[in-house]
Amino acid sequence: MIDLHMHSLFSDGALIPSELARRASVAGYRAMAITDHADHSNFDFILGRVSLVCGKISEAYGIFVLPGIEITHVPPRWIRPLAKEARKAGAKIIVVHGETPVEPVAEGTNLAAVQSDIDILAHPGLIDEDSVKLAARAGICLEISTRKGHSLGNGHVAALARRHGAPLVLNTDAHAPGDLVSGEFARRVARCAGLTEAEATRMFRNSEEIVRRKAAADAAVKRTRARG
Repeated sequence: MIDLHMHSLFSDGALIPSELARRASVAGYRAMAITDHADHSNFDFILGRVSLVCGKISEAYGIFVLPGIEITHVPPRWIRPLAKEARKAGAKIIVVHGETPVEPVAEGTNLAAVQSDIDILAHPGLIDEDSVKLAARAGICLEISTRKGHSLGNGHVAALARRHGAPLVLNTDAHAPGDLVSGEFARRVARCAGLTEAEATRMFRNSEEIVRRKAAADAAVKRTRARG
């Protein structure tokens, strides 16, 4: 399992980053991102605190942990500039809290998200075809969610992603230990969304490719600093 959408107590999660990573590691996860809910009021605080510990817990627990944020209930016109600021502040993974059917997310959030420098549009609900096409062109992943409520849109998201070639990832949106899932359960969720085995495998590889890219970028930065 690789999970690029998880929450610690720096927003509404139950655990500090170290415990979240330890529990994920014991559950068989190989990589994860801590992406706490953020807006303009707290993104720099979250990234500053979480970034301090990611390297330490990655080394200690054998799970690659990335610092990130989930831009949440931010007015659509402010999503793009906030994503840009978050990148500068050290966000390795940027998720946008999409137009899930179970929350009053502002209309236009999905579209604003796929026009921004982000990695994942989470639980985008009844996303429209134009937004999916934009996500496909930008290489922004659409999320298949294992989380109750948010998962109601999985079938619609999977169908449009197939039609327009948008990449998918599967995440738990974990807030507590009980939200962690097995690889077997993740595949079951993928099949319930209408994905074939081959499509599910491609989806899981998308997560691996994101992690590989981020790890390579980190390694390049460290080499540059060492030479300097």
